[in-house]
Order: sequence, then structure tokens, then C-alpha cells
Amino acid sequence: MDAHPGLPLSRPCLSIWQRTTRYSPLLNEGLDAELPSSADAVVIGSGISGSLTAYELLCSPNGPKTVIMLEAREACSGASGRNAGHCRPDAFRGFSALSKIHNPEQAMKIIAHEKLVLQLVKSFIDKHGIQCDFDCCRTYDVIMGEDFHRYATESFEAYKKAGGDVSDIAWLDADKAKEATRVPSALGAFEWSAASLHPAKLCQAILAMNKSLGMSLFTHTPATSITPSGSPFAPWTINTPRGAITTPLVIHATNAFAASLLPQLKGFVTPTRAQAHKLVPTPAFTGTRMLTHTYSLRFALHHFYSVIQRKADGALVLGTSRGIPGLSEATKREITGSCDDRTMSEELQDDAVRSFKRVFPEWGEEALGEGLECGWTGILGMTPDSVPFVGPVPDLPGQYVIAGFNGHGMARIFGCAPGLVKMMMGGTWQDTGMPEVFRISSERLQRLAQQ
Repeated sequence: MDAHPGLPLSRPCLSIWQRTTRYSPLLNEGLDAELPSSADAVVIGSGISGSLTAYELLCSPNGPKTVIMLEAREACSGASGRNAGHCRPDAFRGFSALSKIHNPEQAMKIIAHEKLVLQLVKSFIDKHGIQCDFDCCRTYDVIMGEDFHRYATESFEAYKKAGGDVSDIAWLDADKAKEATRVPSALGAFEWSAASLHPAKLCQAILAMNKSLGMSLFTHTPATSITPSGSPFAPWTINTPRGAITTPLVIHATNAFAASLLPQLKGFVTPTRAQAHKLVPTPAFTGTRMLTHTYSLRFALHHFYSVIQRKADGALVLGTSRGIPGLSEATKREITGSCDDRTMSEELQDDAVRSFKRVFPEWGEEALGEGLECGWTGILGMTPDSVPFVGPVPDLPGQYVIAGFNGHGMARIFGCAPGLVKMMMGGTWQDTGMPEVFRISSERLQRLAQQ
């Protein structure tokens, strides 16, 4: 489905992260301020990719002096504030699939980059003392189906044989996995390093840092079009309902909505709705009996559920996948191509909660106030080759893009945003440290169009 995504819808539902940051003074920043007519750089999108890109620009010695950020809704209202709370690199599992889509060398680089990003996230949070409930921990891929058991073990062996670093990965056979994961039906489990966090608190903290460095944020100010200005010094005009801004630099940090302003990405960044839920634990999952790891409960490659239990308050966040067998056609239509994060699917919610209770039978009966508290949706930006588009937009000098994170933004953005800014400041792709396949190019778009 390659429909034009349009603008983010007004009044979306609130995630657990947005419900707990309603105090932020930046939510409606710039709503009543006068919009400047020009800027040295304009970042479109106030999620983590836009916020971190703006931060890197503001900290660059020869960077732009005036940086404006435009956000269509309230600050951090998109996918960054709606995820399932994971910062979980791919340790090996994607190696086989990425090798087929790209090649083994690039697959290795993609996985190495994600492992690096986990360390970059931790270093950034530690350096700036950001209070975002960041918890460096271990994670389990719990194998729940025979087909996935075969896929995962073959991918692990292929990754290892290709020279992949498996020193951080532990394999638990069925007996050990059942005991360690508390999942009686586990067929085995892989374990490696990951983290969980409060993404909206992280994003709001970066926005606050940017404001202290001089950035101006204008929320509820969607960029509706970008047109040539006719000026050689500021060749782009960004049009909004509140006025127009001319600038020499435009950064599209709009993820699923990238094609709204970059029609050449139509069909190559597909909006896809994801869903997650908050559960209040029963006594079996409280206090010293809380889960010690984060989880991906893997029934099949595209049928899984993510689970984290927050140390800050004990709440569980249960994410769903898009490959659940037996989904109604109506629900499938609500997922692919959907930009509607105002509503959620009762069918997905019922399946997720039912599956969670079946996987963890010790959950037991729920008292009033325990169990499902709320659910929410967010719009992912999916690409045909499973990697983001990063870099200068072909044939549009001065325009850059960082979008299409395939639901894996927290494992990629902290490497992509600094890399993008290095390019903007005159560096080469080699300076960025990103896998070559992340780069947007005319050749890549042509290749995808032919598939």
C-alpha cells in the first residue's frame, strides 16, 4: 500500500509514556509565539531522531546559528513517545534475512551498529544525567515454536560462522529456559544485553537541552509543503499554516510521514500501526518477584510479543506484532498503511493479554486494579529493505532525511543522527560509522522500485 500518508492526525491517543509526562512545559512550546521568517536550519519532527539531530547540529563548532524545529502536534507525540520501552539491539537473529536482502557484509555491519547504539544511548544518558528510567539489563528471545527454533538456531550458527561476535550471547536449552524465563512452554532461549527506558522522558530531556542551546520549537505547526524560495542563500521555503520559513537546510525527521513532504519516498516508507499495553502486575510479579529481563516471546518470525517490566513502578509493557495468525481482515487493514493513532484494536489487545497469561500461567487471578490498564497505538515507518533512509535527499541540495526505522529506532537513531550531522558538516559517509545500505540514493530508490 503506497497511499500518501498526509499529516499526523490531531488528538491521538496517549501512551503510558505520554500519560506520565503531561507536566512537561515543552508539550505545547511555541504555540503562541511568532514564527520567524528564516532560519539557518529547520528540523521537521520533534521525536528522538529530530531532537538528537538538532542537538548534534547545535553542538557542532561550525553548525547553524539559528535552528528551528517544527512539530505537527505536541512535542514527542509520534512514534518516539509511543514505543514499547525497549532499547534492544539485534544480537544475531536478523543476520540471515538481512544477508538475503543486502549481503552478509552489510548484515554484519547492521548488527554491529545496533550493538554500538546501545552503548551510545547509555553514554549519552549518563553524560547528561538524564532521568528517563534507563535500565541496562539482559533480554531473552524466548522460543515458543518449532519453526522459530529452527530459524533462530540456524541464524545464530550462520552469524557465528561468518565471524560475528557471540561473546555476549548465551543459549539456554529448554530446561534452563523454562526455569530462567518463568515460561513453562519455552523450547529454549537466547540471552544478550539490552535496556529499557521511558522514551518520552528521554526525548523531552533532549528537547530541553536543545532549547537551552538556542533552538526554537514550534509545536502544532505542521510543515505542509516545501518549495524553492528563489534565493541562492536560503533556497527552501517551508510552508506552514502559521507562515513560511526560508532556510538553506531542511532535515526531514518525520519517519512514517516522510513521503508527505518527500513524494519520492512514496511506497518506500509505509506507515504501519503498532500497538502496546500497560499491565499492572499481580502479586506473582511484584517486589522481589518482578521480571529481571526484558522479553521477546517468539512464536514465529513475525508472530511475537515484547515484554518489559519497569523497575520504576513495576508496570509491565506488552507489545504486539503484526504477524498474529488468524487476524481478521478488518484488523489487518487497520495495520498496514494506517496513520490512525487515535484508536486501537480490541482484537489485538485481547490476543496480547490472552497470550501473555497463557505464557505466564503464574500470573493468576487479578484483583481490582490489577491487569490491563490501557493500550495505545503508534505509527511505524517501514521500508522494503528493512533499513532506514539517511542522508542528503537526491536532487534536493540542502535537504536531508532520517526516517524509516522499521520499529527499530531506539537501536539505530543514536548512531544515525550524529552520522547525518557529520555529513551535513562536510564529512563523508565513511565518517558516519553507519552501514552503507542506510544511505538514501537515487540508485537505492530505483532498485527498490524495480522489486
